[in-house]
Amino acid sequence: MTQTLLNKKSIWIKIGLIVIGITMPLWLGAEEVRLTSLVEKLETNPNGNTLMMTAFLLVMLNTVRALPHYLGALLLGDELGYRLQRPWLKIFIPIAIVPLVYAIINFYNPLDYYFGGPALLLVASIVVLQRIAKGRLRPVIKSFVFTQLLFGIQWLDTVIFLTPYGFGGGPISTKVKEVAVSLGFETTLSFYSLVLCSIFVGNAIVLAVYLTVSEQKWTMSQDLTIARGEMIESRSGREAMHLVHDLKTPLALIEGLNSLIQMKTNDKEIQDYTEKISDSIQSTSNMVSEILYDERKNWCTLKRLIEYVRANKLSYAAITFDFQLNAQEETEVYINKIRMTRALINLIDNACDTVDGHPDAHVTIHTKENEDGVFLGIEDNGRGMTTKEQKHIWNPGYSTKSHPGVGLTFVKNVVEEHDATLHIDSQKGNGTIFWIQLPKESVRLENPNH
Repeated sequence: MTQTLLNKKSIWIKIGLIVIGITMPLWLGAEEVRLTSLVEKLETNPNGNTLMMTAFLLVMLNTVRALPHYLGALLLGDELGYRLQRPWLKIFIPIAIVPLVYAIINFYNPLDYYFGGPALLLVASIVVLQRIAKGRLRPVIKSFVFTQLLFGIQWLDTVIFLTPYGFGGGPISTKVKEVAVSLGFETTLSFYSLVLCSIFVGNAIVLAVYLTVSEQKWTMSQDLTIARGEMIESRSGREAMHLVHDLKTPLALIEGLNSLIQMKTNDKEIQDYTEKISDSIQSTSNMVSEILYDERKNWCTLKRLIEYVRANKLSYAAITFDFQLNAQEETEVYINKIRMTRALINLIDNACDTVDGHPDAHVTIHTKENEDGVFLGIEDNGRGMTTKEQKHIWNPGYSTKSHPGVGLTFVKNVVEEHDATLHIDSQKGNGTIFWIQLPKESVRLENPNH
């Protein structure tokens, strides 16, 4: 598990952000943003305009220097908590990493990188944000909300009456507040700082709550769409089951009448006809049983399976269907023919949707076999899929079309029922091929006495 996590690029991006935060004081200090010259000007010629400019630049510098490691810790906790299925890591990791970053910076930096009130408030804000979001906010949205929180809380460093409580203990913050007191601007500076803090923190809270509720509504809408699709599918399935079950009665009557004809006649030609009728009744009865009972399986030749697929689909006028049948036609597979056929047709439907509008639309049906079993493949020359899309296609309700995506979920269920495996090979812009691998235990050469 650890090795898998270390191979994730996203994990290293978050760690990289934390490292940038640790090294930030080395290349972004007060001199680089000309804050030092403003402080010197404030000391030699103190006035209100210079004071407010110095305060604003100080808050901006503190925000920019703190942002990488706070965001890195927040997002790293999110990802590790999700991947390891340990929600408490979303809170524990930022609480552990942020003080550690301050300790490392103070170890190599001669200036005291002050871990005071704002840092404690920001760590507490991460805890509150995680509680509010409850995993519903995407990382980009969460980063945007936290950036506003960070900028707002940094203004508390310039609120003079909060100094005894650990706010604004750094050398530049202290100097700015001393000048404000000497000018009689302590109330003005504190007032503007509190107003700006309230605006950004308030906006961040409102935005977090609004976006969380919006994400929850969207999730509920998706769940409702999935449930509606499953309900429709279930209702249609039940109705189909009743209809199929009703077929049993006329089949039994036909079989009984056919048996009476066989008993009543000695005509050889009629006897041959009744034998054919009996075989057809038996074949139809097996098909009905396969529809009614998911677990019902029979031996079926690949030739017969492909013919059944041909009979059920492949009627798209603008699409060329090719067959690359490299497995022996006489090879038998132990399957529920009806459900396996439906699974293949669902894959063909998806392939046809993908190549729709393509000037040279092709869908290819493959069969091949080796020592591992028999492979059934559906290939298209459509737009292909990214790695991210391939991860989501099996989720119920996921679809690139306007209707609920239940087709691939059905395919996956059928594959699991047959103890088979499903493989996908796709690249964006280079088409897709799905392979259903039936295990060797479900494969045999046709038994002539069967």
